[in-house]
Amino acid sequence: MTQGPVMILTDLLNCTIRIVLGAGELLAAECELASGPRGYGDKAEVDVEIEALLREELLAALDCDFWGEETGSTLTGAEYCWVVDPNDGTRDFLRGFRGTALSVGLLRGAEPVLGVVHAPVTNGRGPDCIAWCEGLAGISRNGQILKSSISTLQLGADSNVLVSTGALARPEVNAALCAPSVCLPMPSIAYRLATVAVGDGVAAVSVVPASAHDVVAGHAILRGAGGVLINQSGEPITYDSVAKLSKVSSRCFGGAPQACTVLVDRDWSQVFA
Repeated sequence: MTQGPVMILTDLLNCTIRIVLGAGELLAAECELASGPRGYGDKAEVDVEIEALLREELLAALDCDFWGEETGSTLTGAEYCWVVDPNDGTRDFLRGFRGTALSVGLLRGAEPVLGVVHAPVTNGRGPDCIAWCEGLAGISRNGQILKSSISTLQLGADSNVLVSTGALARPEVNAALCAPSVCLPMPSIAYRLATVAVGDGVAAVSVVPASAHDVVAGHAILRGAGGVLINQSGEPITYDSVAKLSKVSSRCFGGAPQACTVLVDRDWSQVFA
């Protein structure tokens, strides 16, 4: 990585991608254990192992503040802050779902300026790494730069709204809430946001409270594609306090601005009725 009076984020992004891909091998190997992944509920042993590795290597690449799901936080008021989820979607991971993801974002102040979301094991795609930073001329997906723009997309029968696997329990309700788009359940809000940014969907939804480690990386990648991330009130999600880092929203909607505006006004409480 090149450093100087002004940090070159594209150099840091390349370094971060290498770090995340290396750490992702631990998650992929965990999936291959004959006895299944270690852990229960929403706690997997590999999550702590991955975050410890990420923490060491990311701070070696850029020594700054750190906000992690598993190993705690160090907040000194530094200009930059790593925001890390070693395995977004742990509960689904332990239940055997594919598509959980390592999520590494970087805040400058309270603004997401870099994001890497890597799903080492997916349904059909193989390993999938999606990334962006300020200064990159498009979204990187598995080493290819895509000129992705979702800024003018709208809900339609030819598009997907990506929701959590909880939707599998109430398919008709979720289908109605996503209409006229197709409701597509998948693990990991981080991965849902990132795949929306490269055009796999028009919007991604989480109907449960989210923390910064869940969404900062995906939020950054959405920025690179002209997307937005808003909360249950339709307001932009921000990260300018410890309270907001801990809970950024009760529900969140990320993707094409017009689609998110429509979705946020629907009665998502129905999924819990």
